[in-house]
Amino acid sequence: MIKSSIYIPSVANNKSAKKRIQIAERNRLINKSYKSTVRTLTKKTLENCEKYKKKPNEDNKNLVTTSLNQAFSLIDKAVKKNVLHKNNGANKKSRINNIVKNAFTIK
Repeated sequence: MIKSSIYIPSVANNKSAKKRIQIAERNRLINKSYKSTVRTLTKKTLENCEKYKKKPNEDNKNLVTTSLNQAFSLIDKAVKKNVLHKNNGANKKSRINNIVKNAFTIK
């Protein structure tokens, strides 16, 4: 039985179990997109840090700070929606922040 492009396996025997399977699948896809975007923004921030290290100017510094703010914002949203554990989010933010801090201090 295929309903709204989400496949429901025939394991579930009652309506509520089938619905829980649908909800779990929907949440899995949402969580996957959050985690993927967090990884992408982290990489983007680290790339901008490397750019700033090679050529320290105001434009590159602004790129680093804006990408850092975006990454922090998304990590906080993921923690708020229980996609990431709060300690996991804090560790990710700490790791990014230390790299950015080193990029700004070393010239």
